[in-house]
Amino acid sequence: MKTDAQIKQDVLDELVFHPNIDETQIGVIVEDGVVTLSGVVNEYSKKAAANKVAKSVVGVKAVAEDIEVKYGDDFKKTDKEIAKAAVNALEWNATVPKEKVMVFVEDGYIYLTGEVAWDYERNAAKRTLQNLLGVKGVINNIEIAPKVKAHNIEERIKKAFERSADLEAKGIRVQVDGHTLQLKGRVHSMREKELAEKTAYKAPGVLKVQNDLVVQYYPEFA
Repeated sequence: MKTDAQIKQDVLDELVFHPNIDETQIGVIVEDGVVTLSGVVNEYSKKAAANKVAKSVVGVKAVAEDIEVKYGDDFKKTDKEIAKAAVNALEWNATVPKEKVMVFVEDGYIYLTGEVAWDYERNAAKRTLQNLLGVKGVINNIEIAPKVKAHNIEERIKKAFERSADLEAKGIRVQVDGHTLQLKGRVHSMREKELAEKTAYKAPGVLKVQNDLVVQYYPEFA
């Protein structure tokens, strides 16, 4: 098993490896496999990237992100300006259903609500807005309301896991209760845990995924 010191060094090395992140702005603390990120960056996209990088490191069980976004005076935007830009961006994104997503902005934070039929539509709405100038964060409260009935979900998801080169399907168990799906078992990284959840949401009829996968480091996967 990796020590906290090894995990910290791996996270720092991975931050250096990404040119769009200034690793000198990010502080890293690791305790019992839980990574805490801190610091100040000048773009929300850098905050999101650092969070993604930490989750990709083998041995990381969870990530607590405490990075602050501060824009310079020349790049500050009012909530009204951010809201207008957010609405326009969503309208131009064909992946996000028209008139299904509502935007509320407060102190630079965008809050999304509404209903969509698929998880990829929900994620697309957030990705569309997180790079807008002046945005400090995006809180995604969009709900999923499937238009199709759940049918043979468990078998479909198992096959999807097996097709994925980035997932160790043998360590994942799937349980289905109506439109709700529960993932159990073990994976070796936060990235793999999130990928399993995203894959599960792609199955027709899935309304909610309860991700109970446990992150454990397997030396044979290193």
